[in-house]
Parts: sequence; C-alpha cells; structure tokens
Amino acid sequence: MQKQSNVSYKVYATLLDAWQDYLNTPQIYDKYWDFSNEPPYTLEEFWVKQHASLIDKVNRVPFTSEAASKGTAFNAVIDTLITGQLDEKVRMSRVLGENGERLAIQAELDGFTFQFPYELCREFALYYKGAIPQVRVSAILHTMYGDVEVYGFIDELMPLSVHDIKTTASYSASKFKHHSQHLVYPYCLIQNGSDIQTFEYNVAEIDKYGRWQTYTETYVFDPDRDIPILRERCEGLIEFLLQNSQHITDRRIFGGENPDGYVGVPVDISKLINK
Repeated sequence: MQKQSNVSYKVYATLLDAWQDYLNTPQIYDKYWDFSNEPPYTLEEFWVKQHASLIDKVNRVPFTSEAASKGTAFNAVIDTLITGQLDEKVRMSRVLGENGERLAIQAELDGFTFQFPYELCREFALYYKGAIPQVRVSAILHTMYGDVEVYGFIDELMPLSVHDIKTTASYSASKFKHHSQHLVYPYCLIQNGSDIQTFEYNVAEIDKYGRWQTYTETYVFDPDRDIPILRERCEGLIEFLLQNSQHITDRRIFGGENPDGYVGVPVDISKLINK
C-alpha cells in the first residue's frame, strides 16, 4: 500500500482529458471548421471558449450534455445487468416487441430518454461477468510541484484487466489514445499493490437509427514509458492552474475543501480576453 503524503493537488483522470482537449484546440478547430466559409468562431475566439470550458471543468460547474448523459445511462444499464441492483438516478424499463421479445432497454436521465439495443447491452454484460463496477482508485504521483493525488472511478474492474465503457455516434481507430484513464487507473492499481497492466476502452458505437457496432482499444501500461507522460500532463495542468488561480473557486483541486452550499459558477469569458 502506498504511503500517504502531504498532497498539493488532487487531479482526476477525465480532468486530464479536458486538459488535453485544451492543448489540442487548433486540431479540434480544424476538424470541425477548417473547411467552413462561415465558421461560428475564429480560432482565437475558440481558444477563449476552450479556456473558459477548462476552468469550468476545474470548478465543477454543473452542466447537462446529452452525450455525457447517454454514456452515464449506458454504464448504469450495464452495471444493473451485472449486479442486479438498480441505479437510483436512472429510470430503466424494457422495450418489448409485438411477440414479447426484448428489443431494447430504455433509460431516462437528466431529462433525456435513451434506448439501448438489448443485444448490445447483453453483449457488454456478458463480457463483464464477474466484474466489480465503479471502483474508486487513487495514488500519489511525485511532480516538480509537489505530490499529486491522481484518482478516478474504474467502470469495470476484472481480475486481470481494467475496462472503461464509451458510447459514441461515430468511432475511429485509436480515438482514445490521448486520454488519460489508461494511464491513471493502472498506475493507481500498481501503486496500491495490484499488478494489473491491461486496460481496455470498450466502445459502443450507436447511430441515430439504433444500429450498433462494438470496438475495443487495448493498452498495456509500461511504467517506464507511461509514468513520465502522466507526470508531464499533471505538471502542465498545474501550470495552467497557477496561471489562472484567480479564476479557480473549487478548492478541492488544491487539496482543500469548499464551504457548505458551494456551487461552481461559470467563469466570465470577458475576463479571459486579452489576458
């Protein structure tokens, strides 16, 4: 078991993903608007929006996203099939055909209603037979800015592998290569005495017609290669936090606590212009 230390920062895995998205702002802009004659933003304006979005993520500003809610709902359906325990936040029901056959599982969350094909749900649930869902892991990472607690929730933990469930409307090869979950979760497990190095992103691609495909991205954690990458990402994010400390209102990322009743408030974009 890794010894605890004086933690300077607490960073969760998907926040590091948001940091990578911020760094990739020009590439994201080119992907969506490079060939547009009338893009909704200039690249400079998009940088400001990305900057504000990352600060809001750090401050845990509440938001509703259909894509995020869909992923959460699908995870809840799979966990329910594995454990037999309903998720209180997600209302689920069966969608039956004329002859009583199971066509889909309907899930309602955050005002959205999703229908996931039953065979897709069954395939995922059978794949994870014996898994432990929603396992919180954390460990200390030493950086030039002090000790950082990196942490997150593993969707499905198997005896020899870690799994993260993804939903998407369109999948391309190595889509999650630059995400940080396949760095953070194995690192945490190894630091706490569980030598599990194999990580899978299990992807459900579901189009608007309900047609689906499944894909798997597999990564094997290599400490010599991956710990320096994880450290570099954490240090880059910390530098961003220090440069924008006047906008950071959620103190948990600095290892602190918030006052009772704290709710993150979106940053004023005008304060970021010409910063």
